[in-house]
Amino acid sequence: MKYIATIEDQTFEFEINGEDDIIADGDHVAIDFRSIAGQSVYSMLVNGRSYEALVQVEDDNLQVLLRGRLYIVTVEDERQIRLRGASSSQTIQQGDFHLTSPMPGLIVSIPVKEDQEVSEGDRLIVLESMKMQNELKSPRAGIVRNIRVSIGENVDQDQVMLTIS
Repeated sequence: MKYIATIEDQTFEFEINGEDDIIADGDHVAIDFRSIAGQSVYSMLVNGRSYEALVQVEDDNLQVLLRGRLYIVTVEDERQIRLRGASSSQTIQQGDFHLTSPMPGLIVSIPVKEDQEVSEGDRLIVLESMKMQNELKSPRAGIVRNIRVSIGENVDQDQVMLTIS
């Protein structure tokens, strides 16, 4: 799975291939990352160079003290980014809004019915992807029209699942 790390205004894409190999921005990097005595101090070997860092989890980010400099790091996986994008995309306040699948998955639940009135934030569909259930919520108030999927159906990424008018 790919991850995106954001440090200040820079983003870095990486993929973990194994315990000691990652791909960072397209390059293979040999890495050894271990906690020292179960503490929040970590010893890292990155391509043969040694580093020590203090890493603390703070709300939804990491605070990393490395070589005397404090970095605030936010890490998201591909799934989180797609879900955030699906829920925070600009919502059309007039006309129809088409709820599309942010990723391939299985429809687990559809807690609404056609012609049902919904409010912003109401659950529309529960989609299972990568063994995780994701609640897809209404970005605005409206009336559910044209439910195009059913429970147990597999959907593709960007497939229209229902419409709100």
